[in-house]
Amino acid sequence: MAASKPVEPQSGGGLPRWQLALLLGAPVALGLGAAYLWQRSRAKEKRAGERKTPEGSASPVQGQRAATQPEHEDMSPLDRAQGAKNKGNKYFKAGKYEQAIQCYTEAISLCPKEQKSDLSTFYQNRAAAYEQQAKWTEVVQDCSQAVEMNPRYVKALFRRAKALEKLDKKKECLEDVTAVCILEAFQNQQSMLLADKVLKQLGKEKAKEKYKNREPLMPSPQFIKSYFSSFTDDIISQPLQKGEKKDEDKDKEGEAAEVTESSGYLKAKQYMEEENYDKIISECTKEIESKGRHTAEALLLRATFYLLIGNATAAQPDLDKVINMQDANVKLRANALIKRGSMYMQQQQPQLSTQDFNMAAEIDPRNADVYHHRGQLKILLDQVEEAVADFDECILLRPDSALAQAQKCFALYRQAYTGNNPSQVQTAMDGFEDVIRRFPKCAEGYALYAQALTDQQQFGKADEMYDKCIELEPDNATTYVHKGLLQLQWKQDLDMGLDLISKAIEIDNKCDFAYETMGTIEVQRGNLDKAIDMFNKAINLAKSEMEMAHLYSLCDAAYAQTEVARKYGLKPPTL
Repeated sequence: MAASKPVEPQSGGGLPRWQLALLLGAPVALGLGAAYLWQRSRAKEKRAGERKTPEGSASPVQGQRAATQPEHEDMSPLDRAQGAKNKGNKYFKAGKYEQAIQCYTEAISLCPKEQKSDLSTFYQNRAAAYEQQAKWTEVVQDCSQAVEMNPRYVKALFRRAKALEKLDKKKECLEDVTAVCILEAFQNQQSMLLADKVLKQLGKEKAKEKYKNREPLMPSPQFIKSYFSSFTDDIISQPLQKGEKKDEDKDKEGEAAEVTESSGYLKAKQYMEEENYDKIISECTKEIESKGRHTAEALLLRATFYLLIGNATAAQPDLDKVINMQDANVKLRANALIKRGSMYMQQQQPQLSTQDFNMAAEIDPRNADVYHHRGQLKILLDQVEEAVADFDECILLRPDSALAQAQKCFALYRQAYTGNNPSQVQTAMDGFEDVIRRFPKCAEGYALYAQALTDQQQFGKADEMYDKCIELEPDNATTYVHKGLLQLQWKQDLDMGLDLISKAIEIDNKCDFAYETMGTIEVQRGNLDKAIDMFNKAINLAKSEMEMAHLYSLCDAAYAQTEVARKYGLKPPTL
């Protein structure tokens, strides 16, 4: 599948906190911001149950006296306030919320102003009653009074967070629920789920607006070459053919060919060989507008580069046209279906994606690319057996497909690992050894094997596999990021890990995965301003709206922590 990052399923348990937050390049958006995710593995037990009931006295001894002592005129104002509160609690439990509110209001008016702990409880109890009446503004007001007197009052903060969500004040809600998560050491499921929900909503909203107005950005040459290398039956990515070059250029090696006719498409192909990618879309447009003989190829090539710059809206009409050209080369139509199917998967439309891949298999059943990319789709859909069958078909059609061989091993490994089947895990690991022996030039084989070895905590050998990747593809920034993460997990060597990720950015300053990883690590270190800067750089490089939404959730989580630290002096544990 033509995804913007290597296709990998979510990792299993036993991973370190930073790896839980990153999952090594999975193209599907993660469910929770990294600032919250890394703590989830620490949770031994999750507390459940709604926090609906009002509180007893913040001063147990005084509260006990007020509950048992008859009301006399010589009672202190605080005791009378506690009595009114206790009466309000009885009304609350009976579902008589208006009477409860009146009692809590009386308690607030009777309580001496210097008794801030008790006052904060009375305000919080009244907020609980207002909550039952869905009076969200009043809930926020009373909780704010409670928090002003007791800034670390978890019940009031969480109740205010829920009310702010109802009022569609997501940013303020996120700040409150972040404070709650930190105060509860990320142990309460309710607050974690609310944080998750709000982060997703904020991410989607911001990404929708940003992605719509973003400036198209061409990926790095290394990324583009890696993308096209995942296809073997792609006509548009093949070099210029005989007859498309001038005679004097046919025998010149190492020089870009000049085309024999004024064809926009052939010029675009020439620019591809020169890695002059910025001119390809305009040349394809010339071919299409002139209705040249390479119109179908130009539509597909233009659509491909629209996808690469993240403009799926412009790509889809071109892909639709190629797919519906009944007289076009079947390889072109199948390739267009693969790319549209991959686009649908990035847009979280798996049913449409599956339909396109199945149609591609119907019209071009001997096309190895169809089965290779559909196999990756099946992995994402957790349909491992079907994925393996597709990889097998790809290998049958193209036995020299090292990439399909490696990804089949990875699919089998993930199935065995998540199913906790040690014998099948070993079989899959043996399969990796066979792949790298038969295909020693396949960097992807070493990379996938390294991830499996990391899961098995065979860190030294995993490091060797990443070194092999770097030796074969020294310009692949993603490998440096993976190797950096390995140093963190293996040796807890933060400096080496950061150096390797910095090297990735030096190699490819458009590697969004590197910026995302760096940002997540900086969150762990407590360097929130630097983390936000890294996430913003990754956002500007995101290749799909879904990826951008995930990155915004990470950035918003980090920003919320800066606000909580500023307001309440609260910070989560750091590396």
